[in-house]
This record gives sequence, structure tokens and C-alpha cells, in this order.
Amino acid sequence: MGNKPTIAISHLGCEKNRIDSEHMLGLLVQSGYAVDANEELADYVIVNTCSFIQAAREESVRTLVELAEANKKIVIAGCMAQHFREQLLEELPEAVAVVGSGDYHKIVETIARTETGERVLEVSDEPTYIADETVPRYRTTSEGVAYVRVAEGCDYGCAFCIIPHLRGKQRSRPIESIVTEAQQLCKQGVQEIILISQITTNYGVDLYGEPKLAELLRALGNVDIPWVRMHYAYPTGLTKKTIDAIAQTPNILPYLDLPLQHSHPDILRGMNRPWQGRVNDAIIERIKIELPQAVLRTTFIVGFPGETEEQFEHLVRFVERHEFDHVGVFPFSPEEGTPAYHLPQQIPEAVMNERREILMEVQQPISLKKNQREIGKSVDVLIEQENPETGEFIGRSARFAPEVDGLVYVRGQASLGSLVPVRITDADPYDLYGDAINQA
Repeated sequence: MGNKPTIAISHLGCEKNRIDSEHMLGLLVQSGYAVDANEELADYVIVNTCSFIQAAREESVRTLVELAEANKKIVIAGCMAQHFREQLLEELPEAVAVVGSGDYHKIVETIARTETGERVLEVSDEPTYIADETVPRYRTTSEGVAYVRVAEGCDYGCAFCIIPHLRGKQRSRPIESIVTEAQQLCKQGVQEIILISQITTNYGVDLYGEPKLAELLRALGNVDIPWVRMHYAYPTGLTKKTIDAIAQTPNILPYLDLPLQHSHPDILRGMNRPWQGRVNDAIIERIKIELPQAVLRTTFIVGFPGETEEQFEHLVRFVERHEFDHVGVFPFSPEEGTPAYHLPQQIPEAVMNERREILMEVQQPISLKKNQREIGKSVDVLIEQENPETGEFIGRSARFAPEVDGLVYVRGQASLGSLVPVRITDADPYDLYGDAINQA
């Protein structure tokens, strides 16, 4: 039969996409395919695309065009494949296959079919698949960290979001499956796992008939991994039971990623998130009381259709009042197929960008103050990079999630993939600086 082709994966988009890429790599390696990080040397390039917003689609298209010009055999996977299907095969003759967001586990079979000359369209109308701990995985993160998907899909209908269309309805993995995967990662030397889904606080509703995040967190407390971080914790799901589980389970980091999106009740109603508008202030104050050591990150959308100056000012005051540790701000992106795409009073791009700048400027001194409070403290830092020219190490403290928050720059002795105590000596609005504490 001859040698199997060499395959590279070009990964675009979020951590959920990253896990799909890692499973595809694992399945291909298990089946005897050579995997190369260098796209130039590969026969096939799988492009795991993002289609969440226009900018992400444009990046995906640029990547596809560049690979087509390099005469690569292209397999288009992920959310853009789910979104546009036949259109991609029609418009990109170099594409030998299109694989949907719920079909990535068929990647080996898909490559084999293309080897016979077939152009493959493997896209389920409704994604229903979710990988468990038995599916091989080839991790692409730094050696100390791994993402663990607790659920896939979303049952909400936010007016600006196309995710339910691309990823399907929520489907949770059993607690036992997640704990088994965490134990496997522990044996590989992983120091931090990051729990992800579309709405992590809704974990288990579809499987058990009620949210089971608190039970999951307590079960993960029995796994010997120092840090368990949670992403996408919708504030309404942060019940006392869940907050108690975070507070009482030593390896669960009190780091809460709260995707609030806005503060004004009218905008939240327009976003189809009215439940949040009534409870933002109360829930955040309750979290601060019940979990005083909590690190709070959030994201906001500015320029949602119809957003007035007064409503934007409401958001500015909200950010000033609550002093979040980390804030991400995104201009509204009108996505075809979502209710918000057709709303009147679309905000000009220049106004959206100006509002984003204003909100980020408001947040900067808050972030600086929060970081400066770390000066003089000894904190554990997960070492992830080394600068070969300076000998300086780069990592993260428990306050920082990968890629979205800041870094800690460390002088002294350390080893990659390890947790090292560091005395913090300086801070700026984004990053911390310190010296490794000699443990000899």
C-alpha cells in the first residue's frame, strides 16, 4: 500500500477547537500517519477553522488561500466547515474534504477516502458527538497545562451568537469520564487543567436533570493536579453550592471567568440575556463576599445595535464600580444567521472602536492596581517558556489564564512545566515580574 501521507494541522480559533485538533492528531498518529508541525513538509494540511465572528472567518479564509497557493491538499474542519459545507468545496478546488464540528472523529476514514480520489463532505446537520477519555489525544499546549472539555454545545439563544448553530445542543460528559481524563493528564505531568464548555455552570443539566458543577469540582479535588481552572462560568449558575465547592476544594482555583457581555438591562434584553440584567450587581457582590479571594475576569460587547451613549456610560460605571481583575472588550460583530444581524440601529464601526478604547482605558488603572498588590508576595508560577537569549523564564500565576491574561517574567532557576515559588518585585497593567525563590 506504500507509505501513508504526512499530515499537519493548522489550528485556528478557541480552546474548544484546540481539543478537536488534538483528538484529530491523536487519531491520525494512532492509525500510523506521520504528523509534522511544518505545513511545508506535509502532504495534507487540516485547517481547523473558526467561524464565530467575521474576523475569525477572514483569518480562516486567508489561511486556506495561502495553502491552496502552495498546492497543498486541504481538509477543512471545524466551525467554518459546519457553517458553509458545500460552498467551501465549490469555491476551493484544492479542498479534498470538509469535516464538520461534530465529525472530527471520522478524520482517519476521511483521509483514507480522499486517498482514493474522492472529495469528501462529512458534515452532520446537527452535531451530537463529544469525545471522551478513550479517544486518543496529541496535546499541543505547553507541557504543564491541558484543556478538558466537560460539555459541548449550547442551549441558550443569545441574539449575537451563532455557536448553537455550529456546535449543537448542550451535551455533558459524565463526571467519571472527566475525572478519568484528569487522572490520565496527571500521570503525564500536567500541573493545570482548564475546564471548558460553552456554559460551564450549566454542566450536567442535560445528563443529570440538574447542574452538577459543584459535584464535578469536588470529584476533581481527589485528582493530584495542583490547579484546576474553570472557564465560562455564567453568573446565574454560580449557586452557593458551587461557590462552596470552589472555596472548600484546595486545587480548584478561585478564578471566575464571567462572560457578562453588558451591564444595561435593555441591552441585555436585546441580546436575549434578560436574566443577567437583573442580577449582575447582586451576584458579583455576593461572589466577593462568599469568595473574597476570587479573581474575576469578564468580557463585554460594545456597540450592540441600538446601544446609546447613556447605555454605554452605564457599562463604564459598572466596570469602574466592580474593579474586575481582567476585562476583554469586543466590538459587536453582526453575524448572518443570528437575530442581531437584522436589528436596526447598527452602530458605526468607528463608534464601536472608540467605545472599546474608552472601556479599556478605564480598566487599565484597575488592572495595574490589582497587579501592584502582588508586589512583595510569594506566588506559585507555572513555568511555560524560556527566553534563550536572556535566560529569563515566562509563566503564569494562578491569577492568569493562558493566552487571555498576563504573564509572569521570572529571573533565576526554574524548569519548564513546573510550579515554582516566585517573589513578585514589579508589575504593570498586564504582567508581573519576579525572582524564583531558591528552594535548596
